[in-house]
Amino acid sequence: MNKSSTLQNALMLTPLIGASDSLVKALGLALVFLCVSAVFGLCMNALRPHLAGQGRLGASILLSATLTSCAMLAAQAWAFELQQQLALYLGLIAVQCVVLEYQDFFQRPVRLRLAGLFCLLLVILGALREAFGSGTLGNHLQWLLGMNDVDWPGWVLTAQGGLHLLTLAPGGFILLGLLLAARQAWAASSTLHRPPSRK
Repeated sequence: MNKSSTLQNALMLTPLIGASDSLVKALGLALVFLCVSAVFGLCMNALRPHLAGQGRLGASILLSATLTSCAMLAAQAWAFELQQQLALYLGLIAVQCVVLEYQDFFQRPVRLRLAGLFCLLLVILGALREAFGSGTLGNHLQWLLGMNDVDWPGWVLTAQGGLHLLTLAPGGFILLGLLLAARQAWAASSTLHRPPSRK
């Protein structure tokens, strides 16, 4: 594993754990990440043939910072409370775009699937951590609709709340590890039960 892939994994892990303690935060970050990375990829695909060396790096930094700043301003105008909750992780999207560009992520044919899987994992983690950690699902979901003056508690699953550890970062790591282990076990069992190919 080289240094750039380690940096990429660390940058992706930070919002995956930090912004997935509730469903609304996970959905909000996933939407912003998809929009910013999609526009960034399209713009860099158009600019890349005309850039070389440090010019490509400078252009990617300027473009990612501009797009992320615009996304943060739009989020602040549309959903101020949600933007306040996600401010740190929204800023990291700019760095993620530069690192992904450096690794030629936006030139790979599987980039849409990988970005979609990251966002899906983020939303699943957010739903599970909120459901089992707080005993609710969809708390403050109205923030996504720009209704900051309405306080909707979401669907209350248990009146006693849940396991508070899951709303904290250590609980996020534990749940992520369990999800990855379940996926590995499922992949291994499907490989074992696959019928042998006929020659």
